[in-house]
Amino acid sequence: MTLETLQLTFPDATSTTWHQHSTGGGWVENTASVDETVFVGPEALVYGNAWVCGNAWVSDNARVSGKAWVHGNAWVSGDAMVCGNAMVYGNARVCGTAEVSGDALVCGDALVCGEAMVCGNAMVSDNAKVCGDAIVCGNDRVTY
Repeated sequence: MTLETLQLTFPDATSTTWHQHSTGGGWVENTASVDETVFVGPEALVYGNAWVCGNAWVSDNARVSGKAWVHGNAWVSGDAMVCGNAMVYGNARVCGTAEVSGDALVCGDALVCGEAMVCGNAMVSDNAKVCGDAIVCGNDRVTY
């Protein structure tokens, strides 16, 4: 993705407010924190006050924003979005067009995929899978 392409979504983006991550070339807003050990794919974005660390991957067209936190060996891929104060960590995977938002937590070996949504204070953990058009919200807990 070029700076000009980034500006289609973020018109105020400049080379002084955003940079391309050294591992993968994806765009990172300077207000976000992304470790050098992280992979940010060439079409992926990390912005706001998001924090991505450890061996995490953000690839394809995935977005991590707000005050979201992605760490450990977690992956966010496809057109997935992790936003708000959400946390994705461990070996968790968020993919497809799935969204994890609010204060939601996805951890362990959990998988959130398809068009699924995890929001509010919900938690998906252990080996649980939330797929298709499922919605896990409020204070719901899904573990397996």
